[in-house]
Amino acid sequence: MRGVPRIALTSGEPAGVGPDLCLSLARSELPCRLVCLADSSLLRERARLLHLEDVELRPYVPAERRVHEAGRLEVLDCPLAVRSEPGRLDTRNARSVLEMLNRAIDGCLAREFDAMVTAPVQKSCILDAGFAFSGHTEYLAERTSAPRPVMMLAAGSLRVALATTHLPLHAVSGAISVDSLREVLEILDRDLRRWWHLAAPRIAVCGLNPHAGEGGHLGDEETRIIAPALALARARGIQADGPVPADTIFVPRLLERYDAVLAMYHDQGLPVIKHACFDRAVNVTLGLPIVRTSVDHGTALDLAGSGRADASSLLAALSLAVQLAAV
Repeated sequence: MRGVPRIALTSGEPAGVGPDLCLSLARSELPCRLVCLADSSLLRERARLLHLEDVELRPYVPAERRVHEAGRLEVLDCPLAVRSEPGRLDTRNARSVLEMLNRAIDGCLAREFDAMVTAPVQKSCILDAGFAFSGHTEYLAERTSAPRPVMMLAAGSLRVALATTHLPLHAVSGAISVDSLREVLEILDRDLRRWWHLAAPRIAVCGLNPHAGEGGHLGDEETRIIAPALALARARGIQADGPVPADTIFVPRLLERYDAVLAMYHDQGLPVIKHACFDRAVNVTLGLPIVRTSVDHGTALDLAGSGRADASSLLAALSLAVQLAAV
């Protein structure tokens, strides 16, 4: 048992595919102790619906020393406020979803768990319930007192990080600064070295505007913000090139020169990796004092309870969490 990583797996939005994926994952051989945070009654109902009654649900007992057994799932019971039905959102359960996240975060900070893996949540449902919530990335940063989280999706050698995360497009320009980009590059460089064992990570940095501003004719953020931030990063020994037009850097012959791409906003970089590696990409939050990975997709309400949800991305997220927890 010594050295077996303890992974907290949050089941996410109860009306989505998260509970389905957790049950599906439980049937696999896994090199860790897996603890699923979920409403036990919901898991039992969903198991019956999906004909997964062969998955044995066990209560989580922290003091016990276990390794995951295929077909069995340790459950840390996180009761919902009201019964949940597949595909039907209920704002009354939003608080329970956040409390589930809080329990996993607290467990990681206390070293009860070595990493956490998150199934998707429904941001709109949490917001409609009256909670301030812009996404897992920002929520984890606030709860762990991390000054600057960095969202990155990874699939093999393709890694795409974001300078900004869940913002409306009109707010992106005002959200980037020389100092913020320098900090993001420092975090990206540090964690690529620490977790992926890259001795000298090569980072391509996208421009914000089409054609990286076209020499100032299509915007000045490249000359006013991005280029000065790159100069500061390079002075600190970070190998960062750019600003590069975003429609150019993802050309394979250019991309193969780099270990990661830093995009300026969510939909500049993530559509590319999701197109190339959907269901294999993993969302990793850099810059935290804990290890956190997640799937590359949403709650898929239309697939909940159908048996058609694919657990590949969750398995990839768990595998990476196990790898990073060992570093």
